[in-house]
Amino acid sequence: MSKLLLATTNPGKSTEYRYLLEGLPFDIVTLIDENIDYDVDEEGKSFEDNARRKATEYAGISGLITLADDSGLEVDALGGEPGVYSARYAGENASDTERIEYLLTKLREVPWEKRTARFKCVIAVALPEGQIEICTGECNGIIAFEAKGERGFGYDPLFYIPELDNTMAGLPSVIKNKISHRAVASQKAYRILEKFAEKTIS
Repeated sequence: MSKLLLATTNPGKSTEYRYLLEGLPFDIVTLIDENIDYDVDEEGKSFEDNARRKATEYAGISGLITLADDSGLEVDALGGEPGVYSARYAGENASDTERIEYLLTKLREVPWEKRTARFKCVIAVALPEGQIEICTGECNGIIAFEAKGERGFGYDPLFYIPELDNTMAGLPSVIKNKISHRAVASQKAYRILEKFAEKTIS
């Protein structure tokens, strides 16, 4: 069985993708599994820039079909911040808790009706030969006044979804993995990977 490389070292993200891509005829591995100790520069101006760069470079290094993503939170009241800087919004080595506290501080004076936001995800699937496919996903919500929920990671405890009356971190995994930005993008990537698998097998 051919390998599919997930270009991440984030255990939460790896777990989600293994679930979302279940059923594909690939042995799904991560950078850690493949002993790839190399950091791709993620200084792109958009999620797509960073996803493309990671997928292309890691596919070249590993010789494997590679899935990479870049995702983040865009808050309307902050002009789209943190955007591509979501992971390092509160500092390069900040924890999830510190990022959440920093965001809440920035939004301290913003009323509920103006706390609209969206999670965005761009997935890039790259072949070692250079072919690349791009998939996108989005989920809309509101930034809550306090963190709630024990599941998920990142800004999930703050991301309230009115239709479900819950934060992303409060949702059962089976629901989150149907409606999240990563789930929507993964559904598109799944179909692309099925086609790549057919070519590999044939």
